Amino acid sequence: MIFRIFMGLNVRVLFVLLLLGFGAVFYIGVSTSPIIVFVFSICIISFIFSIYLAKWVLAKDEGPPEMAQISDAIRDGAEGFFRTQYGTISRMALLLGLVILSIYLFRSTTPQQESSGIGRSASAYITVASFLLGALCSGIAGYVGMWVSVRANVRVSSAARRSAREALQVAVRAGGFSAIVVVCMTVVGVSILYATFYVWLGVGSPGSMKVTDLPLLLVGYGFGASFVALFAQLGGGIYTKAADVGADLVGKVEQGIPEDDPRNPAVIADLVGDNVGDCAARGADLFESIAAEIISAMILGGTMAQRCKIEDPSGFILFPLVVHSFDLVVSSIGILSIRGTRESGVKSPIEDPMTILQKGYSITIFLAVITFGVSTRWLLYTEQAPSAWLSFALCGLVGIITAYVFVWITKYYTDYKHEPVRLLAMSSSTGHGTNIIAGISLGLESTALPVLVISISIVSAFWLGHTSGLLDENGNPTGGLFGTAVATMGMLSTAAYVLTMDMFGPIADNAGGIVEMSQQPESVREITDVLDAVGNTTKATTKGFAIGSAALASFLLFSAYMDEVASFAHTPFKQVDIAIPEVFVGGLLGSMLIFIFSAWACAAVGRTAQEVVKEVRRQFIERPGIMDYKEKPDYGRCVAIVASASLREMIKPGALAIISPIVVGFLFRILGHFTGHPLLGAKVVASMLMFATVSGILMALFLNTAGGAWDNAKKYIETGALGGKGSDSHKAAVTGDTVGDPFKDTAGPSLHVLIKMLATITLVMAPVFL
Repeated sequence: MIFRIFMGLNVRVLFVLLLLGFGAVFYIGVSTSPIIVFVFSICIISFIFSIYLAKWVLAKDEGPPEMAQISDAIRDGAEGFFRTQYGTISRMALLLGLVILSIYLFRSTTPQQESSGIGRSASAYITVASFLLGALCSGIAGYVGMWVSVRANVRVSSAARRSAREALQVAVRAGGFSAIVVVCMTVVGVSILYATFYVWLGVGSPGSMKVTDLPLLLVGYGFGASFVALFAQLGGGIYTKAADVGADLVGKVEQGIPEDDPRNPAVIADLVGDNVGDCAARGADLFESIAAEIISAMILGGTMAQRCKIEDPSGFILFPLVVHSFDLVVSSIGILSIRGTRESGVKSPIEDPMTILQKGYSITIFLAVITFGVSTRWLLYTEQAPSAWLSFALCGLVGIITAYVFVWITKYYTDYKHEPVRLLAMSSSTGHGTNIIAGISLGLESTALPVLVISISIVSAFWLGHTSGLLDENGNPTGGLFGTAVATMGMLSTAAYVLTMDMFGPIADNAGGIVEMSQQPESVREITDVLDAVGNTTKATTKGFAIGSAALASFLLFSAYMDEVASFAHTPFKQVDIAIPEVFVGGLLGSMLIFIFSAWACAAVGRTAQEVVKEVRRQFIERPGIMDYKEKPDYGRCVAIVASASLREMIKPGALAIISPIVVGFLFRILGHFTGHPLLGAKVVASMLMFATVSGILMALFLNTAGGAWDNAKKYIETGALGGKGSDSHKAAVTGDTVGDPFKDTAGPSLHVLIKMLATITLVMAPVFL
């Protein structure tokens, strides 16, 4: 609605409004810090660059009329579902906002808030406003992801008729537009909120709030972003995989027709699902990941600066915003490094798209290392510890290396060029059961290396920060936690390029569907098949990347939660003893939450897929002319089934995630009151959060990798290996892919959002547990 209002305005009016908006933003930026002005400037340049990418992509032709007709049907279905889904989410967000307002109006205040003159009501309205703004921005990020994908898919299909390299370039630049806008919005949103509170509350003046306490007011923004991202991921994931499973089970297995065949009644619903599940949901997901990481790092930076009595703490607080500003610059260069060639014609040899994308990623990584070093020297240099900035630069390097290794590990386990997926494909030659066993064992094994990498990175970054030379007033080293925060920033310092690779996958998948449905030559389909297979790998690698960053961000938010509890309780809260029975029970409940949530998410896909299967079978029986192209399937019926079912099914697991920590914390708070343990509720929730994070990371790694490997084992067989399409091996691989669909696109991606949302909700709701 907002988008349509702006598009309907006169150009001059729009220009004046934008000018006034920029003027207001820069005014509060100048009143806050030169660093904020720098961040705003980079973001505005990046927005302009994203407009260039959008215009470049939209200038490409849509191909023949039959392609455009299919694309229009996909666009209408995606936008219709998005409106309904986000209407539901917005109503739930408003309801939760009222709950937060009620809690904050009756909660106690921290000593920092009392000294700065912020009362209960001001704190309540600030938190609710932050929550709603985070939810709104997260929704817009999701819409941007979907808006470009439903317009780029047909242009990639058309480009594939000319050359593979051009199709790759169009898909990458379309994904790049979405990625740049999402990261820009995250950075600008946090920056504007920070600067507004800084100016409004008169931060730094006598009798007002200290700048080191200001980041705690931003926690609501992260909670709003994670709230929307969770429901977007659940609803979109249920939609896309229910349609995919239904289409594959009847179309491929029972009827023996190719994937994305126009005779399949569920094919349009499947293609719509790629946009609402992979593009819109992933945009909201990465928005939430970066927002959570920025806010937690700002909190820890402010806390450390306060303990070390650093004269000007703004550098430590605003450092995450500068890192992600440079992320926009280096990722833009990486996106532009992927160029088209002058050669055209589908007969030219197809280059490996993964190699081209990896080259772009390597360029981005190299530039990120340089800009990270510059950022640390600029903002983290202090006279108290002149070499501290170098230690933190090394922490950032640890994070960047962790991101690269994570991408490589996931690629190894999910790309059919490597042994694990080929062995999984070979298991399909002996039947459906052996394929399932091999896929599950591969997924379980794939958790080992990522956990080792996360463990090494956390310990290394903590040690580097601890030995940075920054000491508190008692002479104790205090840089350990901030070092871990800097490593998390390093891991996400190429987030825009990683999201570009992620968005590339569903756009390429949609392009392949349009090519198949419009019955283009086999040589064109070969190009889109190669892009689609690479897209499956990039989606899997970016999910692995997201899980790694979620683990580090949750660790930071957990530390912030313990500091927040200590502030409210007026007593130290530094350890959680799991030898206390109630605390151990909290841990068990946290692990149970992960399994129940995953079960409900997968069951939701299964129930919805059953409805799709029944509908597709009904149409094949009642309209026998479909198979001979004499009758047209009723695509709209399948779209309506998955749309209504996914909206209904997303509520239960989402509500479980939000209500569980609040109920557990409140019940154990009451128990602690009667047993003389005032911090029992907070300790039980801390244990619940720890166990849920550990269990959730392992479960998400297993689900994402197993699902991606099953998918690419099927793709490998479809290249002609082990009998090719239609063989018994292929049918077994389709079964494996069907089992893996809810793993990799519903439960798995929702889990790492859940982990961060649990961390933010416990931080926001800390007063309930005391």
